[in-house]
Parts: sequence; C-alpha cells; structure tokens
Amino acid sequence: MRHASASNETIENSSLTMTDLFKICTQCERLSKKDVGVRIPRPVGNGPSRFILEKEILQVSKLDERIQSIFEDAFAVLGRLDNISLVMGFHPHYLESFLKTQHYLLQMDGPLSLHCRHYIGIMAAARHQCTYLVNLHVNDFLQVGGDPKWLNGLEEAPQKLQALGELNKILAHRPWLLTKEHIERLLKAEEHSWSLAELIHVVVLLTLYHSLASFTFGCGINPDIHTDGGHTFRPPSLSGYCVCDIANGNGTLEEMFGNQQVSELSGEVEVLMEKMKQLQECHDEEEASQEEMATRFEREKTESMLVVTSEDEECVPSRDVSRHFEDPSYGYKDFYRREHVPTLRVQDYSWEDHGFSLVNRLYPDFGQLLDEKFQIAYNLTYNTMATHQGVDTSMLRRAIWNYIHCMFGIRYDDYDYGEINQLLDRSFKVYIKTMVRTPEKITKRMYDSFWRQFQHSEKVHVNLLLMEARMQAELLYALRAITRYMT
Repeated sequence: MRHASASNETIENSSLTMTDLFKICTQCERLSKKDVGVRIPRPVGNGPSRFILEKEILQVSKLDERIQSIFEDAFAVLGRLDNISLVMGFHPHYLESFLKTQHYLLQMDGPLSLHCRHYIGIMAAARHQCTYLVNLHVNDFLQVGGDPKWLNGLEEAPQKLQALGELNKILAHRPWLLTKEHIERLLKAEEHSWSLAELIHVVVLLTLYHSLASFTFGCGINPDIHTDGGHTFRPPSLSGYCVCDIANGNGTLEEMFGNQQVSELSGEVEVLMEKMKQLQECHDEEEASQEEMATRFEREKTESMLVVTSEDEECVPSRDVSRHFEDPSYGYKDFYRREHVPTLRVQDYSWEDHGFSLVNRLYPDFGQLLDEKFQIAYNLTYNTMATHQGVDTSMLRRAIWNYIHCMFGIRYDDYDYGEINQLLDRSFKVYIKTMVRTPEKITKRMYDSFWRQFQHSEKVHVNLLLMEARMQAELLYALRAITRYMT
C-alpha cells in the first residue's frame, strides 16, 4: 500500500501497533494534567460502541495479529481509526474488503470529484439522521477542498447535486418505486445533467451510506473523538464512572447481570439448532412444489407487514441533519401496501447476472470489489453458534438475507420462505425491520433482545449481513432502472 506523505510513511515504517497507539493516548492524558496551557480532549463515549463493552472490542485487536495489521494500515492511510472499523474488527476478512472498497470509492480515480463523493455521502447518511456519518464526511469534505457554503444546506449546493434529492429519498425508503423516468431526468437535465458513469458512482455511494447508517445505529457506534459530539474537555469524574455510561450501556450493571441473563436463557441456541436440523431433514425427504413455494412467499410478505417497529415514536430530524436532504416527511412504507408494484424476481434481474456487469462496465473494476464484499458477508462463518462448534450456519444466514430482500419485494424462486418463520423469532424480526426501514430508532434494548445467548461478534456479523443485503436490494432497483433506460 502506497502512502502520499512523508509523515504517513514514518507512521508505517515505525510498525506502530495498537498497543503503541493506546500508549500515545495515555501520554496525551498525562500531558493534559500538566499546567502547560494545552487542552487535550477525551472521548465522551465509553469505547467504540454503546452496545458492546469496550474491553471485548479491544481484546480482539490485542490477540489477532491480522487485525492489528489492518488497523495499522488504515491508520497510516487515513490518520485515524474510526469506531466503525474497530467494531468491524471482530471480522477481519470482511473489514479488509470493506476498507478496500471504501478506499476505491472515495479516494481512487473515478467519475466524481473527491469533494462531491463526500457530499453525496453526507446527503445519504442524513436521510437516516446518522450524525456519526454526517460529521465524519463533513470533516473529509472540507479536507479535500469542499466549499463550506454547501454545508449550510442542500439549497446552497450546485443544482446538479440538488437534483439527486429525489433519487436519494426513493432509494433510502422505497427503492421499488424507482423508474427509468427518474434516471432519464438526471441524465437529460441540460447543463446540470449527469453522465451514466457518474450516475453509477452516485448510486453506489447513496446505497452504501444508507446501509452503513443501518450498521452504525445497529451496533450503537459512538462518535469518533475528532468529530462533533465525540469529545469533551471536562475532567473525568472522581469516581471514574460517568453518568453517561448508564445511557450508553457500558456501565458495570451490564457486567453484574450478564451471567444471570445467560443462565436464564439456556437452551435458546439448542432450540434454533434443532429447527435447522429438522428443516434440513424435510428438504432431504421432500421438496415443495413451485406453487407451494410461491404461496409461502406471499404468506411471508404479508406477515412482514404485521411486524411492528417503534413507528409511533416519531424521530424529528434536527436542522443540523435535515438541511442536507429534501422532504423530511418522506419515509419507509411497506412494499406490499402498494398493490401495483410487482415483485422483483431474481431470475429476471439479479446482481450476479445483470447488476455486476453493468457496474463493472461503467465503473471499471468496482463491480468486482462490490461482489467480493457481498460474497464475504454472505458466506462468512466460523461454524459456531454461541458455544457450539462445527455448526453449518448457511441455512440461517440465507434466511436472514432473504427476509430482508423479501421486505424489499425481491423473491428467489428456489427458496422456501416457510423457513423464515421457523428460524427468525419475533424479536429478531422487529430488530431486522427497524434496522432496514428506520435504523435511527434502534435501541440497546432491541439489540439485547435478540439472540441473547450469542456472542457480540455474532451480532456484529448479523449487522454485516443486514447492511450488505440492504445495499444489494437498493442497488438492484437502481441498476434495473438504469438498464431499462439504456434499453
């Protein structure tokens, strides 16, 4: 990996380990206690996540040499190690692919200018009120020479970027409504028109940051220390325990009662494993007819409407966030409440047979990177479930992926949708639906309520699946609309 500045080369050549980075932070804290006129900020949050104990995340980086190497490379290139990467560190194979994709999308040569890429990231993250990602890209936008006036509101940005408002909101909340007419308006807007190559870059950025907002909320990611809301200059309390730790879920109460909860829930994993075994046996004995498979899909899509999320708790976006997008009242509606919108059958338009080649043709090599990221998330397994070893989890992973696509009106003809109700319980479905439609409403209670015997690393894996399945679903509708326009 090549680095642009001498300072970054110094960091890389010094073989800086995570332990070294923590020592530097400790030295900075000591410096701040001396009367030298330097105010050193300290993190507001207790670790990278409000949902996961800091010691569990740090333990991974201390024990795994591969993840240390990935972290060091990321730090050398970016000059920081963000909290999303630290939480993804539970799964180094995926993180490596994710960082490579991010680097290509945001920093390598491409159809869009660097500052436009970050501004589009801001627009996409703002649709879900994800201040974490908005603040991250505001900093990056300014660093690459973006015009500060654009940050006053979408109306201050160039007309060409303002025209993306409709595409942004439809992809974020109701992608099945996207048509070739939407694409045509962007490509034939006279002096404000986009090229096909630019539009592919735009679509990938929008879908990535919509789905990354889901991951950010789903894992309870805390603000990074260098962004707004991520630091304070107040000294720590005398007890070393801050009231805010109660709110972010990292207090000692979780440690005190954690073992008690596990003992009360014994058997949850075994029940799920037994269901997987029984379903596999049914497959081996008899395969359902195509008519029965279609009926089960219709039943599951109807039942998905009955999964109620915290819809009544209205989240009103602040001006800081809502200024970056249009029509704040526009939100998710269940696909199946719109009777005229036909189901997207994967045999008619799929990522593998259609979307992949279109992206690769208009944005060379990027389709390959995206495909690798999708495949890693979908196939990632350690053959474990909680404390059980040697478990084939493919059936469970496919049920999660297909349930999300089912919510987006996407059907796999060869999949038995009856498996979803067998493998995904109500609390898990509520979590998934909230993550996909209104991730800003995810709470620690919801995170804790599903798969209560599983490790945090397994829950992070679930969130990777949800993120990638959502991104692919949005992409399929966008790329299908572009394909229809081209033909």
